[in-house]
Amino acid sequence: MTVGWLRPWWVVGGALALAAALIGVFALRGAGSACAAGRATSGKATFYTDVGGNCSFPTPPADGLWVALAPAEYDSGAACGGYLDVKGPDGSVRVKVVDQCPPCETGHIDLSREAFERIADPVLGIVPVSYTTVASPKTPAMTFRIKEGASQYWFAVLVDNTGNALKKVEAKGPGGSYRAAHREDYNYWLIDSGIGSGPFSIRVTDVRGRSVTATGITMSPGRTQTPGVRLGGAGGVPEKKKIPAKPTPSPTPSARPTPSASAVVGSGSPEAVALPAAGGDAGLGSRCD
Repeated sequence: MTVGWLRPWWVVGGALALAAALIGVFALRGAGSACAAGRATSGKATFYTDVGGNCSFPTPPADGLWVALAPAEYDSGAACGGYLDVKGPDGSVRVKVVDQCPPCETGHIDLSREAFERIADPVLGIVPVSYTTVASPKTPAMTFRIKEGASQYWFAVLVDNTGNALKKVEAKGPGGSYRAAHREDYNYWLIDSGIGSGPFSIRVTDVRGRSVTATGITMSPGRTQTPGVRLGGAGGVPEKKKIPAKPTPSPTPSARPTPSASAVVGSGSPEAVALPAAGGDAGLGSRCD
């Protein structure tokens, strides 16, 4: 696993002196959590070229667009797999959270070089930015990776391509019931006592309440499995909200009512309506419970 603080996150040309000067100019304005709902975070961005990441994803995003967050925003792995829209001096870019930047302060994001080039000239080394959490972006099918060393006595799984950051992972073996896993800061979800030798059903819930279940996950440590389920974009099932039906209005009395006629007033009953999934490119804030 790559240790984030070893990467050359400041080194761009001869920019140590330039970076020091720019830090004073580009002081953080309202820096906060990357998960702040509906609110852009103002801060600064640098870049690095390491391809590892504390989120443990086995490969970097194919498009080369990723970001490392300060410890408070990384939140012990809770931000892993989410996306940010970043706006800089020369443009904007969408990046995936794959790593932590230990020396970064809140509001300081560390981009891949490819991502930095979308928003500014790399010669600058450090630039002011604003960034917002993306709500339910479209992603490829989800993947599941059982960790090396896992067994029927120790369960550990890495879930990728979730779009939104994850809130909860539950798993069960044949004939068992779902048990909640806990997330480590390296982004694997663990059940320390194990849940048998599989195959497993794994139920995943993201921070927006969307849930999906993958079945047939085998005890194959180190192998990436793609069961064909999706959580981001059009996939997953959003939380259901009950919206009461409008009651049927009472009939308008006739000008010459029949004495024996009785008016029957209809009553509507609430019905559960599955709200449509949030569009991948529409929302920029996310509810991070």
